[in-house]
Amino acid sequence: MFSGIVSATGRVDRIDVSPAGARLAVRPPARFGRFRRGESISVSGVCLTALAGSALFRADLSPETLRKTTLGELRNGDAVNLERAVRLADRLSGHLVSGHVDGIARVVSVEPEGDSWIFRFAVPRALGRYVIEKGSVALDGISLTAIGVRGGRFSVAVIPHTFRATTLRGRRPGSRLNFEADMIARWVESLLRR
Repeated sequence: MFSGIVSATGRVDRIDVSPAGARLAVRPPARFGRFRRGESISVSGVCLTALAGSALFRADLSPETLRKTTLGELRNGDAVNLERAVRLADRLSGHLVSGHVDGIARVVSVEPEGDSWIFRFAVPRALGRYVIEKGSVALDGISLTAIGVRGGRFSVAVIPHTFRATTLRGRRPGSRLNFEADMIARWVESLLRR
């Protein structure tokens, strides 16, 4: 479980994609520390498992992960958002983020607003039903608040700290990001269906 508060950005050291899946290696900043074998790490919003103890994060990606996320589009040197799993005693500064991506969001526009930016996104209509005004969404693992919700489109206001500390600084119209809907909305829908 994650909070959507990105703690660092790392760089893709290597990615090898094959029909059987992929192996990803990410180099985090030195302050991120070492990884333990089996540790869960959010890489641009996708929960991945460390293959070995090391300062370089290595993980296997299943064909399902490659189908549902943007990780298969990564190239050597690309920046990715990183977050370690929360501890039960930690403050939950963002919202509950599982790292189980629902689909892809596409950047429609990016507009400056004062010192901040308004990012407008489009998601498939089937996922748009989970986005509510002032509700939580995770985009590439970043906990954000949805505004201006209409169908499969919504906006988020991005403050300077979030812009600088995450990969949002490099996103432009047409960019694709991993989208995770608020898990509470999915749970409520599932319970009501039963």
